[in-house]
Amino acid sequence: MRIIPTQFEGLMVLEPRVFSDNRGFFKETFNAEAFQELELPFHFAQDNHSHSTKNVVRGLHFQKPPYAQIKLVWAAEGNILDVALDLRKEQATYGRVFATALSAENHRQALIPEGFAHGFAVLSDAAHVMYKCSKAYRPESEAGIHALDPALGIDWGIPTEKIILSPRDKAWAAFSKKENYF
Repeated sequence: MRIIPTQFEGLMVLEPRVFSDNRGFFKETFNAEAFQELELPFHFAQDNHSHSTKNVVRGLHFQKPPYAQIKLVWAAEGNILDVALDLRKEQATYGRVFATALSAENHRQALIPEGFAHGFAVLSDAAHVMYKCSKAYRPESEAGIHALDPALGIDWGIPTEKIILSPRDKAWAAFSKKENYF
């Protein structure tokens, strides 16, 4: 597995080894021993699978402590723009956004530490997004930031008028109005 570091402490892109031939491919999406050898967080409590259609933006979501989550995210089918917003007040990258393309073709994964809001935009006709979480979902701990907050300046790769948000995601407050949990 190749690790691609970012400017954000603890946030990285992973490239698993892919074995391809005329039948298709094989890859390990997670291996606890490999993560331990690379000194990466490897305890996961929950797996999630999301299916969305083109122009859907999901996020920006996070869980408040003590249920804050580390996430390992990849696109099993389709193409997404994966986005993480640093909410860690003590970090130099506080309030900055990291975005990367994750697709079934590039096999990349994003490892997102606690203290980030997370979301993604579906750029293909549909996408199946898989992610492992270090802690189980707790509804009482759920929080979010409005994905289209102009102060964040996120280019989701979709014309704004075509973006599809859920009613819940439309209701999240702007970044400047959120409480500080990290």
